[in-house]
Amino acid sequence: MHDVTRTQKFMVTRAEGVWLWDDSGDRYLDGTASLWYCNVGHGRTEIADAVHQQMTRLDAYTVYGDFANGPALELGERLTAHAPVVDPRVILTCGGGESIDTAAKLARRYWGVTGHPGKTHLISRTGGYHGLHGFGSSIIGMERFRAGFGPLIEDVSVIPHDSVEALEAEILRVGPENVAAFFAEPVIGAGGVYPPPGPEYFGAVAEVCRRHGVLFVVDSVICGFARMGTWFGIERYGVRPDMIVFAKGVSSGYLPLGGVIVSGEVAEPFWNRPGNPFLHGTTYAGHPACCAAGMANLDILEREDLFTVSLEIEAQLDAAVRQLADHPMVGEVRAGTGVMAAVELSSEALDERGITTAEVFLEARSRGVILRPVPRALLVSPPLIITWEQIEHLVGTLRSALDAVSAAHDGAQPGTAGAAGD
Repeated sequence: MHDVTRTQKFMVTRAEGVWLWDDSGDRYLDGTASLWYCNVGHGRTEIADAVHQQMTRLDAYTVYGDFANGPALELGERLTAHAPVVDPRVILTCGGGESIDTAAKLARRYWGVTGHPGKTHLISRTGGYHGLHGFGSSIIGMERFRAGFGPLIEDVSVIPHDSVEALEAEILRVGPENVAAFFAEPVIGAGGVYPPPGPEYFGAVAEVCRRHGVLFVVDSVICGFARMGTWFGIERYGVRPDMIVFAKGVSSGYLPLGGVIVSGEVAEPFWNRPGNPFLHGTTYAGHPACCAAGMANLDILEREDLFTVSLEIEAQLDAAVRQLADHPMVGEVRAGTGVMAAVELSSEALDERGITTAEVFLEARSRGVILRPVPRALLVSPPLIITWEQIEHLVGTLRSALDAVSAAHDGAQPGTAGAAGD
């Protein structure tokens, strides 16, 4: 058992593969790939070497306006070669929230320069997490991230995440002449791991957007770069969105990096027509060292074929976490689409007994496993190099944590805690 308390600082001092160590020397299984991003695992020296080599040649320089650098151009070409977008172009950023703001501003600006300035409304889904920047906070599908900040960006609305009919009804309610874009994750991640309601969902969504002249923006920040077995996750559903937002797994978090892949049609007014500059950019977008990290990370994804490996892990994780479905404290298990899962506590545990996911999280951490607590569930999203034995260890530890928390609330002594992950 590791010594953890609710107020104690948890200091991570080093990491390797799927493992973390704290400042006491205790080891932990990183069951969340940090914040959903360390797809290739920790401690990849080839990424560090690539960054070092780049910084000895060109440490940093802006790519704003007509300035460019080799790693940024090379990364852009590599990403567009795999993007399920017609005639793709890339706008690089420093992360997911920044990319969402970029896509939202571009959607509104696109309609403005093509003669439809009234099309400013943005639609998103319940549970959708789109970062916490200005537009992201405004379209996020979780009210707790919106409350307390005063007025946010207007002309936004949120629909149920599992209803094509609700999307069309909302477009008609607002008026297609007023709607700019619809934002959706291939699998809702931080909002609780909710896959689409069926394989036909995104095809139907894309058709509704096309029929009403609404841009379809896919937020692949969590789902991209092999977490769903493909480059951007949305390929599993055979649709071609107008924009794809990416970050996290593009560099496995080794350095901040993100971007927006834009269709040629959306880019055309800014790319080819004079007088329509897209006046948006950030200081560190296209940072050569960050792009070098991204290129080295993509090399690992391809060389080790983590796209195929992740599909095998997806099935293994699904089988393992579903063993928890019969636990008295578990209400639902969601898994099987991508290397991610949610173990939701039962209403009886949460609402009647007053048990919190934070308690389970701390109990699991004391046993050497890091999970991510959200209000009603524990989320799992490990690095894509995790083994079957490590998955079993993760799930077994979570079961022990559930048992211990339940026993504590009953006033009983918990049973044997099991291995601490050392």
